[in-house]
Amino acid sequence: MHIPDGYLGPYTCIFFYILMIPFWYKGVRWLKNLHPKQVPLLGVLTAFSFLVMMYNLPVPDGTTAHIVGGTIIAILIGPWAATVSISIVLLIQALFFGDGGITTYAANSFNMAVVLPFVGYYTYRVLRKKLSDVAAAGIGAYVGLVTAAVVAGFEFGLQPYIQPGYCPYTFWVSVPAMAFAHLVTAGPAAAVVTATVLWYVRKSRPELFDMGEAEAVRG
Repeated sequence: MHIPDGYLGPYTCIFFYILMIPFWYKGVRWLKNLHPKQVPLLGVLTAFSFLVMMYNLPVPDGTTAHIVGGTIIAILIGPWAATVSISIVLLIQALFFGDGGITTYAANSFNMAVVLPFVGYYTYRVLRKKLSDVAAAGIGAYVGLVTAAVVAGFEFGLQPYIQPGYCPYTFWVSVPAMAFAHLVTAGPAAAVVTATVLWYVRKSRPELFDMGEAEAVRG
C-alpha cells in the first residue's frame, strides 16, 4: 500500500501534507497525556507494526499486499496514538528502506495512519456490541485495511484527470486492483493477527486492555 515517489502529482502531494498537519498536531498533543504504563506498550506495538509492514504477501494478480497493525494500536491505546505511531514507522521506512516515497509520505500517512486506524477502531466499537471483542477486532482490522487500500486506489485513479504523466491508471483499474489485493490476502491476515494479539493481551494483561479502552474513549 506504500505509494512510491512519482505516482502522485505535486498538487496531490502538497494537498496531503497540508491535510496531515492537524492530524499530526492532534496526535502528538494526545500522546502527552498518555498513561506512563502504556508508553512501553506503544513502543512494542510500533515495532510490531514496522515488522509486519516489511512482509509482503503475494496476490494472484502478480502484485503484493501487506498488513499494517494500525487497528490493534487504536484498540489498545487509541486511534490518535496509532496516527503518530504509524506515521513514525512510515517515515523510517521511507527514509531508510525506500518503502514509500518522500513526496508521498503524507498521502501514505493519511491512508495508513488515519483512515485505517480510525475506520478499524470505530468498526470494532460498533461490532463489539453484538460480537466478542476478539471477533470485532479482527473484522475491524479487515475493514480498516481494505478501506485504506480503496482510498489509495482513488488517489492513484485521480492522477490522470488532474495531473497526467504520473499514475496512468484511472479509477476503473486502480481501485479494483487495490481492493482485490487486500481483500484476498492482507485483509484476512490482518484480521487473524489483530484478533490473536487482542486475545493474548486480554488473557495475559487485562489491565492494559481496560486502560486502552479508557484512553481510546478520551480521544
